[in-house]
Amino acid sequence: QVQLQESGGGLVQAGGSLRLSCAASGRTFSSYAMGWFRQAPGAEREFVACITWSGDITYYADSVKGRFTISRDNAKNTVYLQMNSLKPEDTAVYYCAVGPITSYYSDDYNYWGQGTQVTVSS
Repeated sequence: QVQLQESGGGLVQAGGSLRLSCAASGRTFSSYAMGWFRQAPGAEREFVACITWSGDITYYADSVKGRFTISRDNAKNTVYLQMNSLKPEDTAVYYCAVGPITSYYSDDYNYWGQGTQVTVSS
């Protein structure tokens, strides 16, 4: 159906930046919301950001607000997460997801990528 592939993760020093991409295949993003989640070792998966189908409304977790920016390019079937001023506590596996509504909750999403590792060192 829909396959999502994250890329752009890696190792970065605190204060640095990374840009994550999530490319979709098998189906377009039309009429679907997109979200980013992350999961650190020993922790539950948590919401990071989400965006409406039109891209006109975005939501962010308080922990990343002002530092991260979510965007999408429907013509390229791609969603992005620009991460600036990275902190060690941002270290996690980052997942992109597609769902029918714009939501903070992982259960509302239908399709998930395999994740990409982001590691922030001091």
